[in-house]
Amino acid sequence: MRQCDQHYINGEWIKPFSERSFDVINPATEQPAGSIILANTEDVNRAVTAAREAFASYSLSSIDERIAMFEAILAAYSARVNDIAAAITTEMGAPYAFLAKPQQAPTGAGHFAAMLEVLKTFAFETDQVSAQGNTNKVVREAIGVCALITPWNWPVNQIACKVAPALAAGCTMVLKPSEVSPFSAHIFAEVMAEAGVPAGVFNLIDGDGAEAGQALTSHPDIDMISFTGSTRAGKAISHAAAEGIKSVALELGGKSANILLEDCDFSQEVTRGVLQMMHNSGQTCTAPSRMLVPASRLAEVEAIACAACEQVVLGDPLNDKTTLGPLSSPMQYQKVTALIQTGIDEGAKLISGGPERPADIDAGCYVSPTVFSQVSNDMTIAREEIFGPVLSILPYQDEAEAIAIANDTDYGLAAYISSSDPERARVIARQLRAGMVKINGAAGDLHLPFGGYKQSGIGREWGAWGLDEYLETKAVIG
Repeated sequence: MRQCDQHYINGEWIKPFSERSFDVINPATEQPAGSIILANTEDVNRAVTAAREAFASYSLSSIDERIAMFEAILAAYSARVNDIAAAITTEMGAPYAFLAKPQQAPTGAGHFAAMLEVLKTFAFETDQVSAQGNTNKVVREAIGVCALITPWNWPVNQIACKVAPALAAGCTMVLKPSEVSPFSAHIFAEVMAEAGVPAGVFNLIDGDGAEAGQALTSHPDIDMISFTGSTRAGKAISHAAAEGIKSVALELGGKSANILLEDCDFSQEVTRGVLQMMHNSGQTCTAPSRMLVPASRLAEVEAIACAACEQVVLGDPLNDKTTLGPLSSPMQYQKVTALIQTGIDEGAKLISGGPERPADIDAGCYVSPTVFSQVSNDMTIAREEIFGPVLSILPYQDEAEAIAIANDTDYGLAAYISSSDPERARVIARQLRAGMVKINGAAGDLHLPFGGYKQSGIGREWGAWGLDEYLETKAVIG
């Protein structure tokens, strides 16, 4: 049992003012794995004050000093990466050998390494020659004190892709990780301390959205808010930030289309699409949850999809053979199973899985890999982000209809295209209203911008685009 009963503020682990305890549930057993103390307004004020006081000096630190700090963070992170992976498995159920150790935990270091490369070459100051021949300056400088609010599904990934650019920019910050997955965040704070990040620059409080989140986003000494989570919560944060005219970056939900053109290798691409949907138990905002296929190939696609589900190994996340662990929490389990039942009730064809608990599992938040076919784009399962291992297969008649279906969504985070003709896929990619389009299973790149159109968010993370979110632009004339 982990007892995380302190917050990290001003370079120290200190006892919160609040005494409100919260049990962290291991979703594989549905039993408490430890507890945290949820911050109240006084705790938030103390953390923000520490960040505000540290900003004056840290914002003036040299680029060389920040580079040295990043190198120290990477070294300290490397020493704790297995601890972070184990914490992620405990707190949100990611299979340790398949996902938490090789992917989830290393992404934290990946973001710091990518941002270190950006930091070494980024133009924080440029010359601008005026019409009169004077050389003026355009200066990029830290936006201020940042509130960083992160989700439970890729906990350290989402922490690092906010903390790294904030530190690179010269900002100070208060991090509020999800109360569902706080253990990995506490180890991350220990990494910051070990690396010698100056007191008050990085602060961590545990808390829920209703009290700590609200106090943080509406705090008058917060200059910028970066939030990753649901679109519903993003709207509430935008309202809270508007009162103080704060800068806001939001990475929200997705309902990504995966277009399979008739010239692709269906055996390969349908299988890839199914397995990618089941990755992280479907709890990824860019998950390819709507597979669009030619109507004439629907029966073939169904057979391949069912066979692909047989490759998924559902079970204990500590078992090295497991590829699909539990959902992150009992609340998430209830949401996902209810939406699966809605799909059945609305007439979609269930070809694999379903809402029932797997027959050989007695406890835990487990949902079998579930695939629906003959889904129309007006069904609930095609409109709402389910955030579980649930795939919808939608038939289309021609390329134009596929593009129309793909764009007919409130979201616009990611999209996928498979074709034997990459140039044809690129032409379609330019017509999709999404912030990221992957062609033929291309790997992600932490140096490229990440973010969405429409209700998938505001702003971009990763690489130089992520750094931009934490900077103000100043003209120095004369």
